[in-house]
Amino acid sequence: MAQTATLTFLGASGTVTGSKYLLNLDGRRVLLDVGMFQGEKVWRDLNWAEFPVDPATISDVVLTHAHTDHVAYLPALVRRGFRGPVWATRGSIRLAEIVLRDAGRLQEMETEQARAGGYSKHEDPQPLFTSEDVEATLPLFRAVDFDVDVDLGEGLVARWTRAGHILGSASVNVRHGEAHVLLSGDLGRHDHPILKGRDVPPAAPFVLMESTYGDREHPEPEVPHADFADVITRTVARGGQVVVPAFAIDRTETVLMALSEMFRAGRIPDVPVFVDGPMALSALDVYRDTSLGELRDDVSVADFLGMPRIRETRNGEESRKINSYRGPAIIISSSGMAEGGRVLHHLKRLLPDKRNAVVLTGYQAEGTRGRDLEEGASHVKIHGKHIPVRAEVVRDREFSVHGDSSDLVDWLRDVHADLAPEAVYLVHGERSAQAALQQRIHDELGWLPVLPRHGEVISIIPGTPDPDDLDLSGPEDLPGTSYHV
Repeated sequence: MAQTATLTFLGASGTVTGSKYLLNLDGRRVLLDVGMFQGEKVWRDLNWAEFPVDPATISDVVLTHAHTDHVAYLPALVRRGFRGPVWATRGSIRLAEIVLRDAGRLQEMETEQARAGGYSKHEDPQPLFTSEDVEATLPLFRAVDFDVDVDLGEGLVARWTRAGHILGSASVNVRHGEAHVLLSGDLGRHDHPILKGRDVPPAAPFVLMESTYGDREHPEPEVPHADFADVITRTVARGGQVVVPAFAIDRTETVLMALSEMFRAGRIPDVPVFVDGPMALSALDVYRDTSLGELRDDVSVADFLGMPRIRETRNGEESRKINSYRGPAIIISSSGMAEGGRVLHHLKRLLPDKRNAVVLTGYQAEGTRGRDLEEGASHVKIHGKHIPVRAEVVRDREFSVHGDSSDLVDWLRDVHADLAPEAVYLVHGERSAQAALQQRIHDELGWLPVLPRHGEVISIIPGTPDPDDLDLSGPEDLPGTSYHV
């Protein structure tokens, strides 16, 4: 009997969040990434939908890296019955523990705030998962090394290759008999400021490649972060404070490195820099751990901790003290898209005052407060109240550690230097970015780039299969599911 091997797109298809891809390998179900949906409500609602298959029937989860949109649905999967191993690099496991514990606390905190504030549409709002679910999840992790074939049992082999996006991030090859697929994960740029660069994974006939910046090129100015330095100088001169919504994982470190370099060059004044949040500081501790072997050879911890007045606020009491500080300051706090966390308290306080400034340092997905601020919103809704936006808002586009269009095409060309793929499925991107990258891959490489639909099922057996040998039933064919957008 011919082998059956299909992949179902359960997330990051037509959107930039919620990465999830379900492999069916002769009846064995393996989930590649397990991210939460963020941004627009139509996507966020899918976090609460019935999962397309019984999570207890999934044998393994394979992770590319520890960002929320790739890992944070995992406790919800465990809550619903999953008990298999979760395979990831050592760095990803260290960071995932931080991300998941923070996510559990946020779920509980936001549920309580909604109950107390009465702004939930539900009479008795419940968290998607709890801290208890997170603690039940952590023992499931299994560490893997880069560039080693890992036997996952029953002929299933996976290989993680450094992706250069955040610490521990990887592209993953998965093989089972004839079936072979490469998941890019989030790909770093050609030159990460702190971490070792990406490597070239083995080629595969089917590629799932991220496309976040598929329609643009990153700026590479002669003077780095000029807008950031200028807004800091202006804001300090008028007696204001600069709040930097920054992803706790990797972005906080790269922002600190940029600030340190600007200070040493005399481009910004000496002001207190508050790194606010236990999650960001716990991640900073992981980046400080040189035993993981992830830092570039020419980078040391001192390079991103060079501001003389860095203040680490590791608990709620220390964070609240920032509210009483009235002098000029820089506040770095997560989340990077202003969707949750302590940064919301700082934005509530600082947005109404034109002396202050907000610096956005990363991709802002559709439907997020960060995107609203980037597009010039006159007000944003925080904790059930509309907050006027009078503060200056600046976007520094140099911080992204997602590869741009050229980075993505270069990676694809390097991977398949000797063997063209049958198809490249563009995921983890908005449709406009995907369409632009699709056209470029077609024009420059002559390969088949595909924009998969949410819920779409494909075969990952090379060659042209006999339709009678394929089981292409997808989530839409399963009873009781409402997993379509």
